[in-house]
Amino acid sequence: MLRTTSRLVPALLLAASALAADLAVGQKAPDFTLQGSDGKSYRLADFAGKRGFVLAWFPRAFTPGCTAELGSLRDGADAIAAYDVDVFMVSTDPPERNAEFAKSQNAKHVLLSDPDGAAAEAYGVAGSGGLFAQRWTFYVDRNGVLRAIDQSVETATAGSDIAKKLGELGFPKKSQ
Repeated sequence: MLRTTSRLVPALLLAASALAADLAVGQKAPDFTLQGSDGKSYRLADFAGKRGFVLAWFPRAFTPGCTAELGSLRDGADAIAAYDVDVFMVSTDPPERNAEFAKSQNAKHVLLSDPDGAAAEAYGVAGSGGLFAQRWTFYVDRNGVLRAIDQSVETATAGSDIAKKLGELGFPKKSQ
């Protein structure tokens, strides 16, 4: 049994990587409809032709790395708010758990929930049988096109890193 499991886990991770390889910068972002920690539903169509957005996928609410990442986004909210984009953290946790997590950390961004893992699969971030999402960040412009995919997210600096990347990619700043 252990021998089978030790071969199965790498195979599952390889399969997830293969899905992600299919999603590339310059392609249209996969469609989604996800519930937010604010109780609202968010869809790709909500942003089409209006504004860009960022999906910062994280593995699990209330874990040390995810707590650090959410804290970094909270602390970097002013720098991020300079841009005319919406920024979301996303996980496969149920909406109620993400709402609790957001509240516990005084989050300034909405956390989205993908409990059935369909969006995680579409974005190629579903890890180990869909039990969690990989920590990747997707930058999508107002036309729904993927502008960047960060597969090396640093939890402690995620907020400032997102603001910096938005500037590098030329996302519009809000009018003063």
